[in-house]
Amino acid sequence: MLVGAGPGAADLLTVRALRAIEGAEALLCDALVGGDILDLAPRRCLRIRTGKRSGGASMRQDEINALMLKLARRGLKVVRLKGGDPSVFGRSAEEKDYLEARGVPVEIVPGVTAASAAAAQFGFPLTHRGEARRVTFATARVQDGAIVDGGWDAGADPETTLALYMARDAAGAVAARLIAEGRCPRTPAIAVENAGRHDARILHADLATLGACVEAASPTGPVLLVIGSVAAMARAETVAQPRLNRQGAL
Repeated sequence: MLVGAGPGAADLLTVRALRAIEGAEALLCDALVGGDILDLAPRRCLRIRTGKRSGGASMRQDEINALMLKLARRGLKVVRLKGGDPSVFGRSAEEKDYLEARGVPVEIVPGVTAASAAAAQFGFPLTHRGEARRVTFATARVQDGAIVDGGWDAGADPETTLALYMARDAAGAVAARLIAEGRCPRTPAIAVENAGRHDARILHADLATLGACVEAASPTGPVLLVIGSVAAMARAETVAQPRLNRQGAL
């Protein structure tokens, strides 16, 4: 199973994800999956950290594929636990195709993606009637210090909310490119570190000052950039979220 662990908080897991983790016999998890989620697995479950965090050591994708196949062929219930949603920059198609081509059936369990978690946590929408008609999810990929070419013209649309993942080291380059493509330098922008976690923090800026703002804050966790009019609605502090008790009541 390819299971989305959400942005990090255990109470943001789906019920289906929780059941998958509780029934796992082998758990291959990304670096961003927290210990409180791993603790939900059975005591005898084999736990393997695969890495997959920007700037950190990690298994190669072919090694992860081969390990999943090996464990599945041993008859174990294998859960590949990914931060966020497996289908949003999670290489779910690569892993699914690899396993199914070798006769291993795959189930995908969705998870809360970082942009949705940030919007709920800081009280802003990703779309808004009359202002933000569409939202685009993209990665802020950097190669040799420069962002990858292609696709940035779509981000210049003032009615598009742009949610950029893996953006910690690319905020300045992204902002400069969007301005060059025609996006207004005064466009509201935020950077959210550790979206969905108890230690999340938000940085408010506009497109012109976004790069300097992120650099000055020196974030160490994963950073999501949200660019567009909706960013102006974001609160400076997290919004309190109701918690369920063990009986499922508020």
